[in-house]
Amino acid sequence: MARRARLIITLGLATLLAATAASPALAQRPGLDRAALRQTLDAVTAGGIYGTYSHVRDGRESWRGASGVADKETGRPARPDMYHRIGSITKTFVATAVLQQVERGAVDLDAPVGRYLPGLLPDQRITVRMLLNHTSHISDYDHIIFSTLDSVEANRTRKFTRKELVEIGLGGGTTGQPGDLPGSYSNTNYAVLGLLLDKVTGIGAEHYITRHVIKRAGLSDTFFPRTPYLPRPHSKAYESLGGAFDPPRDFSVYDMSWGGMAGAIVSTMPDLNRFNRALLSGRLVGAAQLAQMRTTVPVTPGPGVTETVDYGLGIFTLPLPCGRVWGHDGGVIGMGTMSFSSEDGSRQFSSGVNLMNHPDAAAGAYAQAVHLVTALCGPGSATSASVGELLPALSPLAESRAAGPLAAQRRTAHGE
Repeated sequence: MARRARLIITLGLATLLAATAASPALAQRPGLDRAALRQTLDAVTAGGIYGTYSHVRDGRESWRGASGVADKETGRPARPDMYHRIGSITKTFVATAVLQQVERGAVDLDAPVGRYLPGLLPDQRITVRMLLNHTSHISDYDHIIFSTLDSVEANRTRKFTRKELVEIGLGGGTTGQPGDLPGSYSNTNYAVLGLLLDKVTGIGAEHYITRHVIKRAGLSDTFFPRTPYLPRPHSKAYESLGGAFDPPRDFSVYDMSWGGMAGAIVSTMPDLNRFNRALLSGRLVGAAQLAQMRTTVPVTPGPGVTETVDYGLGIFTLPLPCGRVWGHDGGVIGMGTMSFSSEDGSRQFSSGVNLMNHPDAAAGAYAQAVHLVTALCGPGSATSASVGELLPALSPLAESRAAGPLAAQRRTAHGE
């Protein structure tokens, strides 16, 4: 059970949806079915998730909806435009910025990181590409930061620096030799990339990404947070830790410096879809760099796990019944997100939930899978054959990258 939990921890529901590859491809993807989208979204909250919000875009047509509550105590309803912590989808923004620097000639993907940050990494074989696609085998810092139940509360207001996150990750040892396959997913890689962007841009990674990625994509509701507070409207962020917090606790006030370049960005579902469309249509990086981003390698959620995802440079790919999609998922304490686009950039889907690691949310997890496949492939594509095989691994919906080790630890202790 712990092994299964670790798979969900790092690459979430999206990794598991690769199992739908066995379903036959659809000859032509239908337009948006609003009734089906509403029905499948409502099924998420009927299945135990407190609140969810979703946005789907197909060409000039779009749909957005919300279901359930944003605040369990007051009954305040969820809204489609809510600000949301997007977790590891931040990595796609960071990778885009790095690829822009590659286009400028300021960074070489296959150059050692030491060329730009001398003395930072102990192994001079690690290249920029290895950071982007998680083949550096540097240990993940968040498993060290969040090693006990008490640490989840203790880090609410703690401020981490990028350099500190890198040092914590390096202190955790390695998961293999640089370049070895499969790679091993690690947030530390993107903390290093933040330091790289600081150095080569001269204006700081957050400032550069805001100006040249977020603003260039036309996003108005996406930003790096400066405080532990979310702007309004926002949902609460409920974390159960597999039942360790009973009832689930609200972590909507949390300093996201621990996420940093690996997972700190706040956005909305419509903005995430605008971002994916801008990226895959070539508005943020050119065709050559987009091809680099789509060059994948097998990556595992962590040491000892055999399941892999096809991971590129800050994005990964999933084969759905209607064809291949690209994007990322994200999990932080109390909030989960999925954001994917069709390969041609014509259809996008983004969805957020406000409850993580709840032992009674398996039905909501299954419904979230159905909603994703319905949104990207059309009604009828999310058959029991294409989604049903995911059910054993979808309890809870998706493990938080921070809380996951604790949830796995608890299950192991209880013999689950």
